[in-house]
Amino acid sequence: MGADRSVDSFWGNIFSRRNDREKALHEVLATIPLFEGLRKSELERVARLLYERRYSAGEAVFHQGEPGVGMYIILEGRVEVIFEPTGQVLAELKAGEFFGEMSLVDESPRAATVAALTDSRMMGLFLSDLTDLIDRNPRLGVKILQRLVHVVASRLRRSNEQLSQMREELRSLSAHDSMADED
Repeated sequence: MGADRSVDSFWGNIFSRRNDREKALHEVLATIPLFEGLRKSELERVARLLYERRYSAGEAVFHQGEPGVGMYIILEGRVEVIFEPTGQVLAELKAGEFFGEMSLVDESPRAATVAALTDSRMMGLFLSDLTDLIDRNPRLGVKILQRLVHVVASRLRRSNEQLSQMREELRSLSAHDSMADED
């Protein structure tokens, strides 16, 4: 009887670890704006589409100018988004954040390079897999696409606000310089 318990606990530990990993992944997915509000069964369908990959510190996830083929969700670690011509760091992202979602709309070239700052673990969702999901489950596909449109519109709105603010600051500086020249 004691041997049976050890076998049960052995197999129980293996399966509980897998279930814990799946549960953790579902919890992360539920916080990603593209998947917010999806039911557990829908999150499970999305999770089956994801590919896990580890990146070493300093390793590029993708380079500016490469075709966009998918988005990435950071499970562990940090990455930086770099505008290559100047080397300017545009953003630093951490676990629970995502990037590259525009490639789920089209395969336009990447607008920036993304590189791991630390050893990182990420999940990738690729356009071809999303397209297959839309074909197999249009209702779920539409939910994800609606959220994607919301995310893209929100980021575009924020970029427009920043651009407007920068233009106003430039006008203010230019007016200040003009007044200084008159003195």
